[in-house]
Amino acid sequence: MPIRLEPLDPNSFTRWAETSSREYAADLVSLGALSAQARSQAEASLRDSFPEGRTGADNAVFNLLDDAGVGVGYIWVGRDRSDDPTSWWVWDILVDSENRGKGYGREGMKLAEEYARSRGATTLGLNVFGFNKSARSLYESLGYETTSVKMRKSLVPD
Repeated sequence: MPIRLEPLDPNSFTRWAETSSREYAADLVSLGALSAQARSQAEASLRDSFPEGRTGADNAVFNLLDDAGVGVGYIWVGRDRSDDPTSWWVWDILVDSENRGKGYGREGMKLAEEYARSRGATTLGLNVFGFNKSARSLYESLGYETTSVKMRKSLVPD
C-alpha cells in the first residue's frame, strides 16, 4: 500500500479549503461548539493560514495518492505559528472514510515528516482531538509524545 504525496493543484484549493473547513467545524461541534461558531472558527483558521488563498512551500497541502494514483485523502503540513523556523506542524490530515484502516494515514504522516525535514524542520507537532482514539494510537505508534492535555467537563444536567 505505497502512497505518494502530490501537491494540491492551485485550481483545487477552494474545494480543498471548503472540505477542510467543514471537517474542522464538525470536530468542533463534536466538542460542544455551536455550529455557527464552529464554522466561523474553521474559516478564520484557513484565512489566517492562507491569506493569499493558496499554498506554498512552508504551508503545503498534498493529496495522498495510492499506488494506482487514486486520491485517498490529503495532508496539510507547514511551519508552526512560533518564531522557530525549525518547528513544523501537521495542521490537518484526512483519509477518506472508505480508505481508513489500510495504512494510508501512517504512510502519509511519514511522508509529511520527510517533507518537513527537507525544509529544515527539527520537530513536527500536531493536535488531535481527545475523542479520536484511533488517530491518537497511530501518532503514538509513530513516536509522537503528548505535550499537553486539555480537559473539559459538561455541566449540563442529564
